[in-house]
Amino acid sequence: MQEPDDDAPTRKLRELLDALPEPARRPVLSHASWTIRRSESYERLAFLGDSVLELAVSTHLFRTLDAEKFGAGRLTEVRAGTVSAAPCRRVAERVGVPERMIAAAPENMHKRVRDLVRTERVLASICEAIIGACYLEFGYERTAEAVVDAFAPELGEALDRPTDHKSRLQELLMAGGRTVEYRVTDEIGEPHARTFVVDAVVDDAVIGSGRGRSKKLAEQEAAHEALVSLRD
Repeated sequence: MQEPDDDAPTRKLRELLDALPEPARRPVLSHASWTIRRSESYERLAFLGDSVLELAVSTHLFRTLDAEKFGAGRLTEVRAGTVSAAPCRRVAERVGVPERMIAAAPENMHKRVRDLVRTERVLASICEAIIGACYLEFGYERTAEAVVDAFAPELGEALDRPTDHKSRLQELLMAGGRTVEYRVTDEIGEPHARTFVVDAVVDDAVIGSGRGRSKKLAEQEAAHEALVSLRD
């Protein structure tokens, strides 16, 4: 496994991790199988870090992405693609968690820990635990800044994978022999800055509505709302 690059996006997060006092850093890298009490492992910190991670990424997305192109549904999907288990595992590896955990484990647990650091669930949880511990020690602002940097590659990948809600909706409806029609119900604003309002209609019933700077964007938002309504 490659040694983390000092110029990598995880630099700030690694610096915060290294700056943690020993009593705060120890549980981050401790598995419950070698702690006296389960509370001395990374599990509770992972619970906290998961919330900090979601808030940091959510705030960044809300502030930086075009509000017309990224409604609540699309933001939710981009966030999910950024902070799920697989991205957290990759960040953990870039921070050097496998090496750090092996070094921190009791000598009689080295074989066990080498198996653990191959597990996505363990690495993802430790990534969250790092975030939780840094939040407790350094506060939200410093931790959030480091988190956004660390997850920048994962965010880029999530943004590069646009979700085609219209195709997903059509596939779902076709399974039941139904189709969807998109109807423009309103056009708001001047011709050079127009917002389209579109309804997704199935069997003469509106099951979703969306807005966008183009009809295509509005249709995607309407299809996403329709998918949500059909799942409820």
